[in-house]
Amino acid sequence: MKNPLRPALFRFLQDLAQNNERSWFEANKARFEGDFRTPALEWIEDMAAPLARLSAHFEAEARKVGGSLFRIQRDTRFSKDKSPYKTNGGIQFRHAAGRDAHAPCFYLHLDPAGCFVGAGIWRPDTRTAGKIRRAIDADPGGWKKALGGKRFRAEFELSGDSLKRPPSGFDKQHPLLEDLKRKDFIAVRKLSRGEVTAPDFTRSFAAHCRTAAPLVRFLCAALELPY
Repeated sequence: MKNPLRPALFRFLQDLAQNNERSWFEANKARFEGDFRTPALEWIEDMAAPLARLSAHFEAEARKVGGSLFRIQRDTRFSKDKSPYKTNGGIQFRHAAGRDAHAPCFYLHLDPAGCFVGAGIWRPDTRTAGKIRRAIDADPGGWKKALGGKRFRAEFELSGDSLKRPPSGFDKQHPLLEDLKRKDFIAVRKLSRGEVTAPDFTRSFAAHCRTAAPLVRFLCAALELPY
């Protein structure tokens, strides 16, 4: 299978970073479509079958708006940085039960400065985070097993922010305190641009997702979602 993700995608993002203004973007809209959005949507379509083999509950939606591909436009309403466009691309295969960015997911980050595979939940709300922490507390062996696979430990590392203090209701001496303090329950595996644009990237991305699947399965169980 031919990989639609090509080096031109990264060249477009690099140029956008140097010309992050609406007039430049409008003048280069054909590049955005041809080098970035169309290839990304084609790759999402290619991932539908491998993703279905991994789980029936994660969606590959190749739509310009509202699907697996994040918008290139930034939300600048509450930001001091008023740059109108993101200079990276995000593709999220989220759980069918969650319609936003904070659901269990498999994720691809496309950035000239560094790409990665992500798996888990980024910045869950307080109620969701509480469920995950209680699941870790109730089944520490299951949590350790989810993170303990040889390939997982070789490829992935847990990432994201943590609370400065122990979460309410948990022992300060808890043996898994550092995991209970997490705000993000996500594992990351770095990728080179060469890996992303390789002919077999769809296959290799699916393999990375399989490696991270025990973590995602644990999180789904914690939230009473099917996996």
